[in-house]
Amino acid sequence: MSIRLYNTLTRQKETFKPADPQRVTMYACGPTVYNYAHIGNARPAVIFDLLYRLLASKFPNVIYARNITDVDDKINQAAADEGVSIDVISSRFTRAYREDMGALGVGRPTVEPEATAHMKQIIEMIQRLLEKGHAYEAENHVLFDVASFPEYGGLSRRERREMIAGARVEVAPYKRNPEDFVLWKPSGDDDPGWDSPWGRGRPGWHIECSAMSAAHLGEVIDIHAGGQDLVFPHHENEIAQSRCAHGRETFARFWIHNGFVTVDKRKMSKSLGNTLIVHELLKKWPGEVMRYVLLSAHYRQPLDWSESALEQARKTLDRMYATLRDAGPAPDTAGDLDPAIVEALEDDINTPTALAHLNRLTRELPNLEGNERQEAMGRLVASAGLLGLLQEDPAVWFRGRQEASGIDSEKIQALLEQRSRARKDKDFATADRIRDELIDQGIEIEDSPEGTRWKVISA
Repeated sequence: MSIRLYNTLTRQKETFKPADPQRVTMYACGPTVYNYAHIGNARPAVIFDLLYRLLASKFPNVIYARNITDVDDKINQAAADEGVSIDVISSRFTRAYREDMGALGVGRPTVEPEATAHMKQIIEMIQRLLEKGHAYEAENHVLFDVASFPEYGGLSRRERREMIAGARVEVAPYKRNPEDFVLWKPSGDDDPGWDSPWGRGRPGWHIECSAMSAAHLGEVIDIHAGGQDLVFPHHENEIAQSRCAHGRETFARFWIHNGFVTVDKRKMSKSLGNTLIVHELLKKWPGEVMRYVLLSAHYRQPLDWSESALEQARKTLDRMYATLRDAGPAPDTAGDLDPAIVEALEDDINTPTALAHLNRLTRELPNLEGNERQEAMGRLVASAGLLGLLQEDPAVWFRGRQEASGIDSEKIQALLEQRSRARKDKDFATADRIRDELIDQGIEIEDSPEGTRWKVISA
C-alpha cells in the first residue's frame, strides 16, 4: 500500500509521491527557544518524528529539516530580563528542547538549521523579492507586498478581510496594505542586529523558515509540516515569499498539520494556568508514557491531555513490557513489521489503529510457543519500534518504574520470602496479609512455577 496523507492545501487525502524517490524532502517548523517546550509543542515533534520514521522505512534517502528559531522578540525579552545575550537564552533552551524531546523518543532530524546561522541566505532572499517587485522598503523596514501575489490565501482559504486577524503583524502607517508582513525590521541599540543593505536589523518571523528550507532542501520540497495554528499566517506567508523569490508554481507539495492539545477538555493557555511544561512532566511520567498518549489520538484531531490518559498509557506499557519479559529472551535478529500496523500508518498516520494492532500483538504473544513465539516477539518489538515504543529492556523499564516510585526492592524481596515461607507452612492468612500490604504499596505479585515476580502498578 502507498502512503496517503491529508494535504491541507487540497483538503483531501492524497497518495504521497515524492518528486524524487531517491531524495525525499521534509521540513517541520521547530521551536522558538525562549523557554521550555509545553506539551502542545511536543505533539508535532512526536508526530513528525513518526512520519519521518515511516518515510525512512519506504525511501532510501529522506532529508528531514526541523529548524530552531533563535532570534525572536520573545527571546530578546527573556535575555533582557536576565541581563544576558540572546545566545545564552537560545542555547539553554535549545539544549533543553533536544533533551526533553529525546526523552519522548523523538530523534534528531537530519538537519537542524538555526536562524542566526542563515542571515546571508535570509538577506539574499529579501533582495530577490525586492528586485522582483514583491517587496518594498518603508521607514527602515522591508515588507512583503501581499497584493503582488494574487494567490495569497490559497492554503488557509481566508478572505482578504480576515487576513489581519491573528496575523502577528503590526498595523503600521508605512504599510501599503494592512496585511503586508515584515521581512526585515530595524534593531535598536539594545536589540540584536545584523548588517544589511537596509541598515542594522533582524529578520521577520516568516522569512527565516523560507530561507532555511531553501538552503537545505531546495526551492520546492515534498512535505512541509507544522501545527494547525501555523496555517495562517506563518505557512501562508512562507508560500508567498518562497514562490515569489524563486519564481516557482509550488513551494511544498504536501502540507501536513496536527491538531491542538487540550487539558481536561479545556484549551491550553497561560491565562487559564494550564500550560503543561514537558520538562516538568518528565519528572513524574516516563517519556514513553507521554509519547503513547501523544500517539493515542489521530494527529489531525484534538488531543485531550489528562492524568487518567497518562495512567492508562502507563498501565498499557507495563502490560506490554511484562508480556515481553515473560516471553523469554528477545530474538537475535530484527523482526518483520506487522502489515496491519504499517497499513494503518500509511493511511494518513492512523496511530489509534496502529496502537490497537500493537495491543493485539501483545495479547497474542503468550499463546504462542517455540519459533512462532520468537517470530511474534520480533514482530512486536520491530512494529513498536516504528512507533517509537518498547525500545527498553523490560528489566530496565520495571527497574526505572521502581526507582521512580521510591520503592525499596530489598524490603520487597524480604516480604516475598516471608510470604513464601508462610505459604509453605500453610499460613495463608499471613501470606494474604503480605500480598495485601504489597498491593497497598503499589506492588503487584505474580506466582508462577518459576517463582514469584513483582512489579509496580502505581507511582
